[in-house]
Amino acid sequence: MTAPDRVPDPSGEPATTGARILLDTDGVITEWSREAEDLLGYGSREMVGRPLWPLLVRPDPGDGPPGQEAPADGLVRLRDRSGRTVETTWRMYPYLSADGPVTWAVFLARTDGTDPCDFDRAVLDALLTESPIGLHLLDTDLRVVRFNTASPGMRGVRAEDVIGLPSAMVAPRVVTEAVENTLRRVLHTGRPVIDYVQPGYPPADHSREHVFSLSAFRLHNRLGKTLGVATLILDVTERHRYRARLELLHDASTRIGTTLDIGRTADELAEIAAGRVADAVAVDVLDRVGRGDAPEPGPVTGEVTVRREAFRSSPDAALRPAYAVGETTSYGFPTPLTQVLHDLRPRLIPRIDEDGEWLAHDPALGERLRADRVHSLIVAPLAARGVVLGVVSFYRSTTPEPFDHDDLTLATELAAQTALCVDNARRYTRERNAALTLQNSLLPRQLPTLSALDLAFSYLPGHAGGTWYDVIPLSGARAALVVGEAAGRGLRTVATMGRLRAATHSLAALDLAPDELLAHLDDLMVRLADEVRPEAANDPLEAHSATAGCVCVVYDPASRRIEVSCAGQPPPVLVHSDGHREPVDIPAGPALGTTGPPFATWESQLPEGSLIALYSEGLVGGPEAEGVARLGSILGQAHASVQEACDAVIYSELSGRPDKDVVLVLARTRVLSEDQVASWTFPSDPAIVATARTLVDRQLASWGLGDLSFTTELVISELVTNAIRYARGTIQVRLIRDRSLICEVTDGSSAAPHLRHARTTDEGGRGLLLVAQLAHRWGTRRTDRGKTIWAEQTLDPGPGDPAAA
Repeated sequence: MTAPDRVPDPSGEPATTGARILLDTDGVITEWSREAEDLLGYGSREMVGRPLWPLLVRPDPGDGPPGQEAPADGLVRLRDRSGRTVETTWRMYPYLSADGPVTWAVFLARTDGTDPCDFDRAVLDALLTESPIGLHLLDTDLRVVRFNTASPGMRGVRAEDVIGLPSAMVAPRVVTEAVENTLRRVLHTGRPVIDYVQPGYPPADHSREHVFSLSAFRLHNRLGKTLGVATLILDVTERHRYRARLELLHDASTRIGTTLDIGRTADELAEIAAGRVADAVAVDVLDRVGRGDAPEPGPVTGEVTVRREAFRSSPDAALRPAYAVGETTSYGFPTPLTQVLHDLRPRLIPRIDEDGEWLAHDPALGERLRADRVHSLIVAPLAARGVVLGVVSFYRSTTPEPFDHDDLTLATELAAQTALCVDNARRYTRERNAALTLQNSLLPRQLPTLSALDLAFSYLPGHAGGTWYDVIPLSGARAALVVGEAAGRGLRTVATMGRLRAATHSLAALDLAPDELLAHLDDLMVRLADEVRPEAANDPLEAHSATAGCVCVVYDPASRRIEVSCAGQPPPVLVHSDGHREPVDIPAGPALGTTGPPFATWESQLPEGSLIALYSEGLVGGPEAEGVARLGSILGQAHASVQEACDAVIYSELSGRPDKDVVLVLARTRVLSEDQVASWTFPSDPAIVATARTLVDRQLASWGLGDLSFTTELVISELVTNAIRYARGTIQVRLIRDRSLICEVTDGSSAAPHLRHARTTDEGGRGLLLVAQLAHRWGTRRTDRGKTIWAEQTLDPGPGDPAAA
């Protein structure tokens, strides 16, 4: 009967596979398995009852009986049926039957000639003498039992000097308290630790920091008794440095250049690199670059002025700069900094010689380097698009390792990446300065002096936006107040703002109503959008928003009447002299350049001394009601002057430099007194021309303006004559004594007059031409019943004249 191939091992070892042979106590075969037949070629009937030892091949014929060389567990050679030698592994265990004597079970398996025990020993010897991976065997007290003498961290350390010592004593700058606690936890729990990263200075290289990956496993014997712990240590310094470089470059790509500010960009580089690449970082930018300019492409030769834009030091180093941030200086020549500017090649100085000649050319820098014990330096150029922008300096003092070529490559990449951001900021600064210059040239430097309004304003430019403001004198002593904002930023937006302001002046000269003025501006914005649309289609970067907001207010001091129209802009805030705020019940209306309903007009009469406040959204943080309510509350308080009220609003609403244009225009209303206005109503009859001249002459005499009687009579005569000739109904004549003498004639015809250049033979057609010659300016405006033709003559205000007030 053939036994099964696998037999439980009585000694507790796992079941063994292969050919099985059972022997009695005398070594006689009692069972021969089928696998044994396949291995040696003998059948079961041939071998049962015969001893096994004749099949054993003796190593040496002079030795004793072959059976005495058969090991209990090892490698043996047997002779098969053909006489060939078969090398096998030999495993022999006692076999206990249920009722019989103790016999022996022999397990044989063909082998390639290698003893597994020798193989295990060879592997262990290789790990302990040749492997680049550090292997340390520690006992339960964490004392060194064996270690790999070929590992980089222990190379050159003699075994007899280390065996038996605590691991913390062998490598005190690697085996820290945290590492010891981790190893004891492995001993206690049996749970291995994989890839525990630990920096330190190994015994074989105590001057350079390495980064190790530590894995630990508990050791125990067959009975489960804990013998110690095995640690595998892999030097991952290069991998760690490579990963750190990638992380640094990734951080730099996301954290450098977050703004278009040169100083902030330079500080972002210094902030990232200090403590990770160097102990301290200094960024110097050419002074002209900070103003938005740039030198010619290529290296910079000759002496240049640089501005220190940023300096950062790690907390451990606590280095101090040779030049303060914001300070300008010129580099001494020749030094590594000037050489970098001249050839645009970075410089690596692994060791700074305190007596180096180049330090003498820049005494301030040399003194600072010696005082802070700086021993290594990298200088990299800030250059982008062929233009030199500045220099970045990296210093090491407390870090013992000097800079190497890998550090030079990293520093150069950081400088190149920062240079692009600095150049973008420089170009933005240049465009912003140009836009601000253009913006300031397009805005009024001061507001006009009017009898109708007491004016004050505040204008704080943000980032070259399209906000504009204006106060435009109108006929009849009236005034128009305008605040608008073209969407966007930059030169195009400022140019759009300038066109809108010019158009507003031109339209206001036509004495259009506020809603009509906004309607014409809306048409202009539509045309501007059509102009820029082809450019935007070809180059998306050229696209900009062709919309704008505007609020227009017209005030008449004679009637105290105010008219308001809005287009995408919040309405004005009106505050009476007693502090009461009058609501302006008018919708904001569609923005200029967009489709929407017609613009509405809101009208009211204001008491004398009321405040009219026009503002941009940058002042109150948008159209929110809360900011507008605060503005009304501040204006409702008692203020000695309009300018004081204007300043109070700015101080209360702004806590720092605005990022949007801030405009506030305040106007306190005045009313023309009764003795400043004279008016008469006449029928449409040629006979009243003389009457009108007489009444005008008397009124001028009462005002002390007799010297203007002749010209004024001529103007009135021509205007009244035209009204009688071309209009029906009554004719109204009005004189207003303000800062100028205003003559107005109102009739019921809506036809607008125009100048004619009559021929020498014509009998008429010279009336308006004569008026234009005699008056300082003249014009016409539409009214509810027809039109008003007006003409102004300048006055020289005297001490008692109301116009001088």
